[in-house]
Amino acid sequence: MADRPDLVAQAFEAQRDRLRAVAYRVLGSHADAEDVVQEAWLRLARQDAAAIENLAGWLTTVVGRISLDVLRSRQTHHEAPYDGLPELMVTAEDEPEPAEHVALADSVGLALLVVLDSLGPSERLAFVLHDMFAVPFHEIGQILGKSADATKMIASRARRKVQSTERPAVAGRARREVVEAFRAAAFGGDFAGLLRALDPEVKLTVDTPGGVIVRLGATEVAAGAQLFAGAVAQQRAVLVNGLPGYVSWREDGSILSLISFTVVGDRITAIAIVTDPAKLAATHLPDPA
Repeated sequence: MADRPDLVAQAFEAQRDRLRAVAYRVLGSHADAEDVVQEAWLRLARQDAAAIENLAGWLTTVVGRISLDVLRSRQTHHEAPYDGLPELMVTAEDEPEPAEHVALADSVGLALLVVLDSLGPSERLAFVLHDMFAVPFHEIGQILGKSADATKMIASRARRKVQSTERPAVAGRARREVVEAFRAAAFGGDFAGLLRALDPEVKLTVDTPGGVIVRLGATEVAAGAQLFAGAVAQQRAVLVNGLPGYVSWREDGSILSLISFTVVGDRITAIAIVTDPAKLAATHLPDPA
């Protein structure tokens, strides 16, 4: 018969994938999710597991509490939930997407992660646990230190925010056409064309070595696009977590940036650019075409 520690470890491993999914959807970062799950294991190892009646529920509560602490810490230190983009999965547009890439786009999606950014820590946790994992309100309330009714109200408020920002998705080819129009206008110095391609309230996020910079509004983003285009010597179309984008290179062959676009209807509503050399070096990028 297996030793008790072995049985506990086996029980935890059976829950690991679900716990990782919970933490990732709350935090938007695979690395943070792995850290949270590992911390949950350490806490379980310090417990008398025989006294835990519902291990799955106990572990969900622990992961929820640790994740909530991470969210609150980010807010206190004015950190982005993820640095410009969640875990970057990049493929050349003419290459098939790996299965895990497709799964990410289908089950989480960059758009949803961006929407979740607009929620406060309590709202985000309540929405994810209840609406995505069907955790009862009274259990979520134990994590938040709230009553079940108060927790239900928090989740309802979060749901309204999510629903108010959800807009119809655009087919891949149509998205690329909008992005190509933006690119042509940027390289052609067509300021009016840039404005036509951009949503008036477009959000630009630039991940630099010094931190994340955010710009809002079509006029400011269009002006920046014209300046940026002048530094690009070569580009290759890619998909970044399922979104249309480009890898850009300088004249000397070094990588300049990774850029992705969120398109709603016939307008670009968000642009995310990574220029941090360390993060670019850590991301698998295709070679120039």
